[in-house]
Amino acid sequence: MIHYAATRLLSLTLSLIAASAVIFAVVEVIPGDPAAFMLGMNASEDTVAALRESLGLTGSLFQRYLAWVSGMLVGDFGISYTYRVPVADLIAARLWVSVPLALYALVLSTVLALPVGMLAAARRGRLTDYGIMGVTQLGIAVPNFWFAMLLVVLLAITWPFFPAGGFPGWDDGAWKAIKALTLPAVALALPQASILARVMRSALIETLHQDYIRTARAKGLTEGQAIRNHGMRNAMIPVLTIIGLQFSFLLAGAIIIEKVFFLPGLGLLIFQGITQRDLIVVESVVMLLVFAVILVTFLVDLAYAAVDPRLRHSR
Repeated sequence: MIHYAATRLLSLTLSLIAASAVIFAVVEVIPGDPAAFMLGMNASEDTVAALRESLGLTGSLFQRYLAWVSGMLVGDFGISYTYRVPVADLIAARLWVSVPLALYALVLSTVLALPVGMLAAARRGRLTDYGIMGVTQLGIAVPNFWFAMLLVVLLAITWPFFPAGGFPGWDDGAWKAIKALTLPAVALALPQASILARVMRSALIETLHQDYIRTARAKGLTEGQAIRNHGMRNAMIPVLTIIGLQFSFLLAGAIIIEKVFFLPGLGLLIFQGITQRDLIVVESVVMLLVFAVILVTFLVDLAYAAVDPRLRHSR
């Protein structure tokens, strides 16, 4: 297990180094000068040069890259060109929206998808299976922003159970914050639950054809008992992969939902950084999201080893 974890950790470190170089290079080659953009077209060259000096844009690309990476290692993401505050403070404020929203949507998706996928696998080839597959196909096809607007019309305007948008902050009480995140989380969870349910069904159906499942049935176990006691564990490997990818997507890809519900999350911060040419914000937030994706992948790999003993002893 230690050898397996060390190998995955080395892979994570190399991936982070490569990702940081690619992110910095891609952002830096974007046309335009942030200092000239901030001061406007009529600014003098001396003023632009002074602002570039204050923003730390005068060094070589390699020097700026090393300064950026070394700062991130100690938690210093630099100073925002636009807001003139530490980027770490901007990210921290948005994380309290994006991370709870992603976790909320992931919990809803998993709680809904796993039993539905198990039911479809247990009733495969029957009317229940066909109905579940039809509903999940619809859930994948429906755009989440359209579903989000439908939720607003139904549950925020027609029947005002939840707020239509905005985020009051956790200081006003956890219940108000959770209510504000409920409709966005449901809108994000619908397509993810549909995908996860279909993956769960496929993995279980493949597992149910194995010899040990036939042996379990021969010993007198019902279909449901065979699935719960023997099939679930081996079917969880592809399911864990999807769950890990879903969390990464929910954390990084919720910009449209954040716009619909006026949520001040990381997606909105990236959008603002791009439009304002705030390169240090874009680089830092994207790097943080890449780190989250790679970290989740690492944790999923460890979960593989916990589920499948063969991985713990393999080299």
